[in-house]
Parts: sequence; structure tokens; C-alpha cells
Amino acid sequence: MAVSELKIGRMRFFDRTEEIASLKEILELSKKSAQFTVVTGRRRIGKTHLVWKAYENEQILYFFVTRKAEIDLCADYLQEIEYKLGIPMMGKVERFPEIFEYLMKLSIERPLTLFIDEFQEFFRVNKSVYGDMQRIWDMYHTKAHINLIVCGSIFSMMNKIFKNKKEPLYNRQTRFMSIKSFSPAVLKEILTEYNPYYTAEDLLALYSFTGGVAKYVQLLVDAGATTKTKMLNHIVRADSVFLNEGKAVLIEEFGKDYGIYFSILSAIARGKTSRSEIENSVGREIGGYLTRLENEYEIITKKQPVFEKSKTKNVHYVVEDNFLTFWFRFIYKYTYMLEIENYDALKSVISRDYETFSGLMLERYFRRMMIESKEYTRIGSWWDRKGENEIDIVAENELNEEAVFIEVKRKPENFDPDVLNEKIAAFTRATGKFKDCSITQKCLSMADM
Repeated sequence: MAVSELKIGRMRFFDRTEEIASLKEILELSKKSAQFTVVTGRRRIGKTHLVWKAYENEQILYFFVTRKAEIDLCADYLQEIEYKLGIPMMGKVERFPEIFEYLMKLSIERPLTLFIDEFQEFFRVNKSVYGDMQRIWDMYHTKAHINLIVCGSIFSMMNKIFKNKKEPLYNRQTRFMSIKSFSPAVLKEILTEYNPYYTAEDLLALYSFTGGVAKYVQLLVDAGATTKTKMLNHIVRADSVFLNEGKAVLIEEFGKDYGIYFSILSAIARGKTSRSEIENSVGREIGGYLTRLENEYEIITKKQPVFEKSKTKNVHYVVEDNFLTFWFRFIYKYTYMLEIENYDALKSVISRDYETFSGLMLERYFRRMMIESKEYTRIGSWWDRKGENEIDIVAENELNEEAVFIEVKRKPENFDPDVLNEKIAAFTRATGKFKDCSITQKCLSMADM
């Protein structure tokens, strides 16, 4: 393919139409009554960019919370107020709540938008800020016309601030927006624009490596890495930002215990998905860690076969984030290759194991497509307790009494309908479900992407 056929340059803004519409609606509502919106999502998902895009034609006060003295943050914020609102400096202010109260009072007569980014960092600056903000919000919000948006990347801390009953800002928000990764349909749109000759292998690679995380997609597109080979070359090289990205995203979440969490995630990414398999791999009891990874950090998900009656039996754990699955499966596991700068060896390992890894990702791809289609009322997988029979996707539409059993294969010629029929029979014996449903079976492959 000639270079001229590829569109190279900074990736434009894609998708987020629903989120932008919500933020614009919130802005209009704030002119009548105070609005307090929380925007969360994993790092690099595009939260800050989204807010700026939604309000690109509006005046926004932007406060970024960094780990420096509160008095220095206040000096920065006063400069922002003077520059954006044309209001002279208030003199020396040492505590953020004074600024927040000033803006809440100001908004009674003058509607304004305040965007506080990395809001969870007040925990480290001065955690009493949250209690003061609650007091000020409760005092003025019935009269104020403020559009307050707070954004944070450390998921566990943002959840703690707004969803823990013991925290002062518990349930004070009027909206809670969780920003998700790009859908397969958006990834196709991006590739169509920047590499109109892309193949199914290129699309699967983009989905497998990035999971649709906006920043990762942008880094690859901006570099012209829109084919599978170019993506891999861009990710695995000396100056790649991707190589340290797992640590950058997660070490702050986990703190000093990050080593044990990384070992658990690495085991899961390598296919050790039951608790006993993970414990054998890690070499210790991990119950509390698994619970926190699932409920507090929301990095792993507990999976069970559809229609499993027991809450505790036949449980498998998965790392839902595609990039982190890739990072722990290959980058973290083979760090020793990177330490001696043998990037070619790591690329060879990834290429060797890519078919198995991308097969799992292809299954995720189709499941995501089916969820977005809204054609089904239940979507899951099924496997028996002996591990002898497994069906990749089981989907049901209770409204019209239809069910479909799907095998996912990279190549359609690897599909054997007789084998799937035997698995369906095993499913029916084990669950007794779908007796009154119209049942179909099919294979989905890369040809269906």
C-alpha cells in the first residue's frame, strides 16, 4: 500500500455524541438550578477531552488538582478566575473551600461552569476539602446556578468519594457519568478514515491492543500505525509509551501492594482463571485481593456459566480491559526481554501466541457487538463443571422466545457444527433451559467483523 493511501495526522474527535448531548443538557439545567456532575473512567479514556469538546464554545473555569501545597493551588485558581471572569484577584487565599464558596455565591447572580480535573487528588492535598465542599454545596446549591463538573482517573478513590456512605460528598452529585471505551463500530469508523484498505486482521489488532481506549487509539493513528504489523512495531520499541503503561495506570490504584495485584492479573491474563489456578500461580491465598480487584478497583470480573445456580461454583475471573490483558499477558510477563532491550524477541513471542490471544479478543468483540445491537435480553457463555464442554456465546431473546448458540473462530473452516450440536445437547441436559425457544446455532469468524 502506498503511503499516500494512508491518512496521517492528528486523529480527530470521534463518537461521544450521547455524552456531549448530556453535558450540554446539564449546562442548560444549571442556568435554572445547580448541577454537580461526576465524570469517571479509566485513565486515557478521554474524560477531560470530552468535557472540553462538549463546552468548546463556552467559558469554563478549569481547575487542575496536582500534588502541591493548597496555597499554591489556590494561587493558580485565582489566576484562572481573573483571566476567565475578569474579576480582580481576591488577595491571598490559603484554602480551596474559600474559592469554592466565593464561586457558589457568585453563581447566584452569574451562572458559571467550573471543571475540576483529577478531583481525587484533594485526598493528598487536604482531604478536609471534601467535607468543606459538602457544607458549602448544601448551603448554596438551592440558590446557585453553577455547572460543577468533577473528573477523576483513580477509579477506586472516585467511587469512595461519591459512593461510600461515610464520605461527606456521598450522593451529592446530580449525575454520575462513566466514560466507556470506543465501540467496535467506532473503531471501524476510525480505520475507515485513516486506513480505508484495512483488513479484518487490522481491525482485530486495534481492538485487541487498545480495547477502544481513546488515547491508545490516538497514539497509534497519529503514528500512522493502522495495520497489525505497524501497531505491533509501534507498541514494542525502545521509546514506546505503551511499555510502562500498565504500571502508569495501576500503581497509584494499588499503592504499596501493587506487586501481589500484578501477579494476580498476570496469572489471569495468561489463562489461569479459577481461584485455585491463580493461587497456585501466585503461591499464596488471594481471596481479599480478588474481592478488591472486582468490587473496589473494577479491573476483574467474576464470570459464571449462564443459568449457574450457585454463586460460588464454576467461577472464572477475567481482566475486562483488553489493553491490560495484553499488557499483563506479554509486556509484564516478558519484562526481562525489555530489560536487555531485546524488542525483536518480544515481538516474536507476541506473534507466536497472537492467534490464541486474538481468538479470545474476537469473542469479546462479537459479544460487545451483540450487546450494542440490543437484540438480546441475555448474553453470556456456558461451560460445564468438568471443563469438557464450552460454548463461546449463548444469547437469548425472551421477548420472542429465541436463543442462539455461537462458536467464535478466527477462520470459519475450523467450525464443526456437529461438535456444537453435542455441546448444545450437554447444555440442555445440564440446565433444562430453552425447551420452548426457537434455537439456532452459528459460527462467527473474522469474516463477520
